[in-house]
Amino acid sequence: MSGAFDDLVLASFLDPSETSLRDEWRSVLDRRRPVEGKRQVDFVPSEVVLSFCCSLLVDHSRFGSSSAHRAGFPVQELAALYKRPPTSIIAKMANLDGSRSHGGKYDRPVAAILTSDTRLLQAAYLRILSAARAEGIDKEDLPDFLDLEDGGDLWLAGQDELVDSVLESEVERTLRTLIDKRKSEISRAEIQDTERLLLSAARIGQHRFANEVLRNHGHRCVFCGMSGRIAGKRHPRLLTASHIKPWRSSTNRERLDFTNGLTACPTHDVAFDTGLITVGPDLEIRRTPELEFEIQREKPLQHAFGRPPLADRLLILSTSQRPDVNYLSWHRTEIFIDR
Repeated sequence: MSGAFDDLVLASFLDPSETSLRDEWRSVLDRRRPVEGKRQVDFVPSEVVLSFCCSLLVDHSRFGSSSAHRAGFPVQELAALYKRPPTSIIAKMANLDGSRSHGGKYDRPVAAILTSDTRLLQAAYLRILSAARAEGIDKEDLPDFLDLEDGGDLWLAGQDELVDSVLESEVERTLRTLIDKRKSEISRAEIQDTERLLLSAARIGQHRFANEVLRNHGHRCVFCGMSGRIAGKRHPRLLTASHIKPWRSSTNRERLDFTNGLTACPTHDVAFDTGLITVGPDLEIRRTPELEFEIQREKPLQHAFGRPPLADRLLILSTSQRPDVNYLSWHRTEIFIDR
């Protein structure tokens, strides 16, 4: 993609003016639901951006044409507002992450840029919602589904696991597989486009995974019970949602499986990740012999790893799904320092 025209078009997605946004919302409000079997109107730029924002919460790959009506919040809300079937929102999300090859020309570049720059994404999202409110579209018709209108910050959860070197190796491996399947040369532009899509997919997939883990555990550390909420407001960096079997060692399916995750405060997350603590078959929390010994000598360690604050067993809600025993077994065998 090159040239002043392409830059101008991209700006309509990434840096829209209030006037253009309000014009887009008026066109949306004037829409009529399409007659079945007839072509729908094209997506306006702000509609594309909100569909991308929707992908931060919903995994479109779980839904097809017969199940799109079951896709979670905010797919149904966006579909109703834009007077489209839910399948259209799901399809646009697939266009944006490259799952469908016949998406709009600017879908992939827009998605790649927004994934790499969360400040730009937040600014575009808030500008779109502000223009909607100015046109009389309230929070019932267009919910603030990223919780940013009241001063929140957009933060992609769980990104600490995605070390650049590991991501680069994964991208190279996938590209080699693609080239082997094609059995032909791939242009430099196509390689760059594929790299951007793979990195975008990894970051968004990790964000959705982390959010599912946090919700499953009630936004509390499963080792000590600490909440990331202070004065009624969540502080996302006080809790992390990491894989039991690390991202670098997991298959694509395991990377997205929230039963392969635990919510933890930073101290207990690092201790688990480095093998100082682990979890037994009955969810009992175990400490390494070295840690057991040092706790008796070091008061600060006792404050962090004594009982309390460390619980005897994982603090899992009765409504939570338990971590998969296979992942816990892998951690005890491969990570835990039991000597």
